[in-house]
Amino acid sequence: MKRRLFLSLSLAGLCLAVAPASAQQWPSGPVKVIVPYGPGSTPDMIARIVSEHLSARLGKPFVVENKAGASGNIGTDAVAKATPDGQTIGVSIAGPLAVNTLLFRSMPYDPARDIAPITIAATQPSVLVVGSRLPVADTAELVARLARDPGKYNFSSMGAGSISHLAVEAIAAKAGTEIVHVPYAGSTKAVMAVLSGEVDLAVLPAAAVMPQVKAGKLRALAVATAKRSAALPDLPTLAEGGIRDVQADAWMGFIAPAKTPEAIVARLHDEIVAVLADPGVQDKLRGLYMDVVANSPSEFKATLKGDLDRWRPIVEKHGIRLD
Repeated sequence: MKRRLFLSLSLAGLCLAVAPASAQQWPSGPVKVIVPYGPGSTPDMIARIVSEHLSARLGKPFVVENKAGASGNIGTDAVAKATPDGQTIGVSIAGPLAVNTLLFRSMPYDPARDIAPITIAATQPSVLVVGSRLPVADTAELVARLARDPGKYNFSSMGAGSISHLAVEAIAAKAGTEIVHVPYAGSTKAVMAVLSGEVDLAVLPAAAVMPQVKAGKLRALAVATAKRSAALPDLPTLAEGGIRDVQADAWMGFIAPAKTPEAIVARLHDEIVAVLADPGVQDKLRGLYMDVVANSPSEFKATLKGDLDRWRPIVEKHGIRLD
């Protein structure tokens, strides 16, 4: 009996000793960073910026691999099914990690079961913009026009079920009106639709619209964030214009397979947060209209729950499905 107890305690002690040791030995070789969208996308840009600095800090290459398709599900599934040893991580967003569970009847992975959140690296505000067909000065004036003529105006999005789609449906619900949805494949085409006058308005990532705003071709009315963005401090929030509780900022988070040892997840978190604290990195992200977040895994999980709670009523009301 005493011998069995001694062996059990010895094994327990060995496990406790191995966990921190594995984190110290990580990374054992090149680290794959999977991005579920194409080169040049916002998640791709932040993955490459952070990976470059992680490579320099840790002396091992962090290699970005793009696996696009199925609204981000393909690449995120690749992370979920990777060996959980810290040698494969990913960068993903609200769609594949939360909202897609509302949009697809069948998912190849369960974000809550198969993914270990590490940290939300940064967030980029979504911006409410209008084109020349809508000569309004602010959100309140826009809402008044929309409310007077339900169904008269239309908006572009980056695709059905995207945050750019759900955000405008939420605005319409708050305003007690209807706005016709015209989906496009990606942000570039969605922006062009507003520029050309095919549609009246859109809520799109800042990086996609601000060059056109600065050129005087689009008018930015508000950011769809809880508070004013440090990246765009002069733009009011939707709430300041009378549309409350519509938050559509686009965050990018680092993730790992669910069974990755906690010590390695903690090491990943600390290293990524250290990179995000670098003034040079913050300058690069600011140039992309991003605000650094660098939160904890538990705070990341809370964000995922908040996104599900926020968008579920909109998805259910409009019966939005992608399969």
